[in-house]
Amino acid sequence: MSAYPPGAAPGAAANPADPITLDAGQTVRVIRPTARFMFGHPARLIAYGFGSGLSPVGPGTVGTLYGWLSFVVISLWIEPTTWFWIIGGGFLVGLWACARTARDMGVFDHGSMVWDEIVAFWIVLLFVMPTGFWGQFAAFLWFRLFDIAKPAPIRYYDRTLKGPGLLGSFGVMFDDVFAAFYTLLVFALWRSF
Repeated sequence: MSAYPPGAAPGAAANPADPITLDAGQTVRVIRPTARFMFGHPARLIAYGFGSGLSPVGPGTVGTLYGWLSFVVISLWIEPTTWFWIIGGGFLVGLWACARTARDMGVFDHGSMVWDEIVAFWIVLLFVMPTGFWGQFAAFLWFRLFDIAKPAPIRYYDRTLKGPGLLGSFGVMFDDVFAAFYTLLVFALWRSF
């Protein structure tokens, strides 16, 4: 887990936090994600997946479930091609939201920041649709497997691209796009048989 140097995250000392020991023996204070903290800035609301990232158990999985639900609901009102614009805009907004939230928390990619899972799973659903519930559920399982296991080169990008600012938030978003790619690859292979 990468973090800003102590004192670099504005407001971090004013909120309850847990000490974390880093590889080099440094310590940093991490803000506990709460609804109050989330509603303190629009970027946090987005990065936390409108509250889905506040789940005490499996926030990445809950965020992906939120992405699935939001995709199904939004798809009732839009044409499928509109998703390209929504995903592109969601990715760009995610760069800002994750960079700002990481700065406020003092951690580059806290588990409660689930916007990356949401946008990446939208990509998966865009390309596997139309499919029924079980096809969508299989896509969900494969995506979560790749996101958690982080096979190469996902693990490499997960470790090397994350950092401060927009470039660091690109790393936060990018590793989940790779998990989406692997999921789509599995579906392409499955459909080719």
